[in-house]
Amino acid sequence: MKALAFDKNGIENLKFTDYKDPEIGNHEVLIRVKLAGVNPVDYYTVERLKTNPIPHIPGVEFSGEVAKVGDHVKSVSVGDRVTIYGRIFDGSCDMCMAGYETVCRNGGRIGVDANGGWAEYIAVEEKYVFKLPNEYTWEMGSSLTVAALTAYHALKEAELRPSQTLVIFGASGNTGMFLVQLGKKFGAKVIAVSRKSWLREYGADFVVDYNEVEEKVKEITNAKMADVVVNSLGEQLWDKSFSVVGIRGKLVTFGTLLGGNVKVDLSQLYSKHISILGVNRGNRKDFVELLDICKDCKVKTWKIFKLEEGKQALKELFSKERDGRIFLSP
Repeated sequence: MKALAFDKNGIENLKFTDYKDPEIGNHEVLIRVKLAGVNPVDYYTVERLKTNPIPHIPGVEFSGEVAKVGDHVKSVSVGDRVTIYGRIFDGSCDMCMAGYETVCRNGGRIGVDANGGWAEYIAVEEKYVFKLPNEYTWEMGSSLTVAALTAYHALKEAELRPSQTLVIFGASGNTGMFLVQLGKKFGAKVIAVSRKSWLREYGADFVVDYNEVEEKVKEITNAKMADVVVNSLGEQLWDKSFSVVGIRGKLVTFGTLLGGNVKVDLSQLYSKHISILGVNRGNRKDFVELLDICKDCKVKTWKIFKLEEGKQALKELFSKERDGRIFLSP
């Protein structure tokens, strides 16, 4: 089969090449990839993460059709449209038994610790494979594993409630567009911090510029400020995101695209009873719930590249012109 693979870190080493066809065991599913997302995780995978196997095929988000099933597979059949839960888990550690497969003590990630979906085919254990409802496009199916699941899990962990105010930094990004849509499903008042007006079409009640976020949040909330703030970008926006958290508010973080080292004003933290939450994708229960509730969610697609253009797709991920998601089509 054809695949994008590398034998050592560095985008310059990512090559469109022939790769051995995957074989499936009794409990595995062979998926013909229809579309794969391009995610910052993929960039880090190619650039610097330790991966397995080598040569390695990246691609943490993808969807496709079942091409073949192992003898003991019961949940899907040949021809089914499917997506995947992308966290590798053993099911037996204390975290898994508590329902937190996303932080399995012996776990990993499909696309990092096992081959990913930047190929024509991929073999995946049945426990990671889920039917994709007909309402979902391939773009949605290839956004659920990381972008949408992280957003949903973040809002659940923050215990976002109806009528609360949610402020989203990075609202037009891969995860941000789902935070906006899911925030409305949770019943919150959603303030998207962005210059992209199309976020109103995705459910944002207000779209405010980074330069005026403190003033606008204060005005919108009558000085109460936000109940939940999500900063998916990191260091450069940390002070601004921290400044708009209200009393007993929560600041949720899961990304470091703009740096990972921050300073925290402890006097503000304890005097306002602020909670800081770190989240990492979500568990399988979250994923099943997401598949049910996000059937009317939308994905803004910027570009779909051919699989052989993967190197260019990764570079475009950080383009100032990018306005929506990037995908790869085998």
